[in-house]
Amino acid sequence: MDIGVGLPTTVPDRDITRLPAWAAHAESLGFSTLSTLDRLVYDNDESLIALAAAAAATSRIRLATTILIAPYRRDTAVLAKQAATLDALSGGRLRLGLAAGGREDDYAATGASYGDRGRRLDAIIEELRGHWAESSPIGPTPATPGGPRLIVGGHSPAAMRRAARHAEGWIAGGSSVAGFAALAEQARTVWAEAGRTDKPRTLSLAYVSLGPDGQQRAENYLRRYYAFIGPKAERAAAGVLTTPEAVRATVADYGAAGCDELLFFPCTGDAKHLDLLAEAAL
Repeated sequence: MDIGVGLPTTVPDRDITRLPAWAAHAESLGFSTLSTLDRLVYDNDESLIALAAAAAATSRIRLATTILIAPYRRDTAVLAKQAATLDALSGGRLRLGLAAGGREDDYAATGASYGDRGRRLDAIIEELRGHWAESSPIGPTPATPGGPRLIVGGHSPAAMRRAARHAEGWIAGGSSVAGFAALAEQARTVWAEAGRTDKPRTLSLAYVSLGPDGQQRAENYLRRYYAFIGPKAERAAAGVLTTPEAVRATVADYGAAGCDELLFFPCTGDAKHLDLLAEAAL
């Protein structure tokens, strides 16, 4: 199982000017992927721009949006150009994770409709493929033939079918190991029912906050970040991994559940926590 790490684009103590060095350090430690979370109505850094900064400072590590909320971005041609540019800049290292999201205020901020976001995401993916085709007048040409590799997120049956139609894999939006195992099996079943002969690449997320005051740091951050889901925010804060032993156990459990890549999202932008995570997880 590959072990990736989230970029600190949503944490309270982030410093975007230090992100390139942070990304380079993560690559040097041996993580498989640098990943981003996506929000609009929140004090965070924009996902594709952050990944572009990471791409310029690295040469091997994969870059991924896990996930990008595509339907609130009203201009698919612009999104296609941004993703193609990032794929070209990184030498084909981009994995574009897409999902519909669940925050109505993100949609209201751009004037995009919320209720039909799933159907529009299907249409957006088709449009992206068209813009990335060799015959498209919109450049640049992605480094990856046909466009960046796609991962689709979401726990609904529609999201599973979307992944089977369009993507190389499916990502869980953070859940227990047992929850992941059940959902991943569902994704594989839908994959086979769609006539796919390959297996979906399966990914999941976990929050980690090691070192002194790790639990308090995580609670302060995650309660705010997940405030929109009400009482469930407490569950997210309580589930954070705060000890090396918990990290190692989580790696073992997800590996046993058949996860192909586990992405750890630190609750701080302090680069020294990368070393603590690498020691525990890699």
